[in-house]
Amino acid sequence: MKIAIVSPDKLRLDEIGQQLAAGAHALRPSVGGAADLLALAGRGQPDLMLVDGCADSAGLAAIAALTSRHPHIAVVLLCAICTPDFLINAMRAGVREVLPAPLAHADLEAALARIGAKLRGAQAHSEGKVLAFIACKGGSGATFLATSLACQLAQTRSVLLVDLNLQFGDALAFVHDGRPASTLADVARAIGRLDASFLAASTVKVTPNFSILAAPDDHAQAVEISPAHVDSVLALAVQHYDYVVLDIGRPVTTLGIKALDRAYRIYPVLQAGLTSIRNAKKMLAIFKSLDYGADKIELVVNRFERKGPIGVAEIERALGKFALHTVPNSYKQVTAAIDHGEPLTTGARANPVLYGLAGLADALVTRPQAAHTAQDGAPARLFGRLFGRLTGRHSGESHVLP
Repeated sequence: MKIAIVSPDKLRLDEIGQQLAAGAHALRPSVGGAADLLALAGRGQPDLMLVDGCADSAGLAAIAALTSRHPHIAVVLLCAICTPDFLINAMRAGVREVLPAPLAHADLEAALARIGAKLRGAQAHSEGKVLAFIACKGGSGATFLATSLACQLAQTRSVLLVDLNLQFGDALAFVHDGRPASTLADVARAIGRLDASFLAASTVKVTPNFSILAAPDDHAQAVEISPAHVDSVLALAVQHYDYVVLDIGRPVTTLGIKALDRAYRIYPVLQAGLTSIRNAKKMLAIFKSLDYGADKIELVVNRFERKGPIGVAEIERALGKFALHTVPNSYKQVTAAIDHGEPLTTGARANPVLYGLAGLADALVTRPQAAHTAQDGAPARLFGRLFGRLTGRHSGESHVLP
């Protein structure tokens, strides 16, 4: 492990270095203080920074700036006096552990063992996938599909849903009847403290594997959230969650584009109506101007009626060569679930909508190679067969273009 040791006291620095010398670590001792932390972190890119001192507000502010800029670096702080309030503020600044000074060798070795294990676990965790749902027209059902797919994925994977419909976001209400203690606006205001613990503490845990970072309750707070804030949240989230599901509001904004840039899949949600299809065509033109390839976009036709006046063939002719999935109409049961603030899975296990969502979730979890491209249709056909088996006998269909 690469360890940077920082202390304003040369004697203390030598003493700490001697305690670490027996281990298989690459040490970089430096005489310095709070003002030197960022430069030292950028120069050596250590796995861990052992900081002696910095036990005041200025020191914690410097550590917060360090952990925000370099979230992969674990910070251990040595402090002679540790009050409960100080420990809380240190945690918020991103400090991984606080050890008492003078430093006991056993305490130091135990802390290094814990941090080493976490670092190895983080390296083994592959980066999560970002799945973005965006409505082509108001009332298309994008929020319902985003929350429902997140519930499906959370049965076997860790999932964070981020509500980016900043003015009118209500994704939490679709699956939970409580109010969030924190929202995306609170995270944005304290972005300098952002780390995995702070992010997790700012979410509402719907199930053990499913959390939601809610949109702000007050629409005025939405203006405080910048594209850079969203990018920082997503950059951290993919390190700690298998899937990050986004509910993106309309219209397509600079903030939304920043989120869409990170998406593994974009799911424009439409219905089989002329207005919705026209809007979908405009949205796809925007995506083309942003250089999003067809393999990144999968259309979802919600509330689809197999015998309706507009079928899959007409939608395909209007919108072009994109993977296309249909979710059957089950208006009464879906509306009842939304009104009760609970996932559809709670009271409608045989609902055809669930079969469609289960197929989409299963394809993401078990068949990551099933990316759809215009040049290679074999994975797409495999997805179509899987989705069709799950939905065909329940009045819904799934279609993937060749």
